[in-house]
Amino acid sequence: MTSIQPIASTPDLPRLRAFYETVLGATQSLRVPEQGAEFYVELRIGTSTLGIVQEEKTEIGAPVRILLSADVEDVDALLPTVESAGGTVPGQPHDMPWGQRVAHVHDPDGNMLNLTRWL
Repeated sequence: MTSIQPIASTPDLPRLRAFYETVLGATQSLRVPEQGAEFYVELRIGTSTLGIVQEEKTEIGAPVRILLSADVEDVDALLPTVESAGGTVPGQPHDMPWGQRVAHVHDPDGNMLNLTRWL
């Protein structure tokens, strides 16, 4: 069986981890190394995992070619949390023709994150 896991590179691992913990309720399931400065963490978000790797030379805000999408309880209610956790909300959520409410937001590094809820 094949599986795939997204891993985000960041110059500020603690900041990005805190964003996903605050906005999506992520919990840390793995830390490398176990002691000392963090290099990699794995976050559990529902039944999925997101890896975050510390890389000082990561360019943030660069053109993004991949985005994350998270199904949440209340898209609209999370928008103030996104901003208070260091992310940005460039526009208001919309009800899409395929039956989802979607907000396009950015994490503190500028990575795109869709917050979605089936209507």
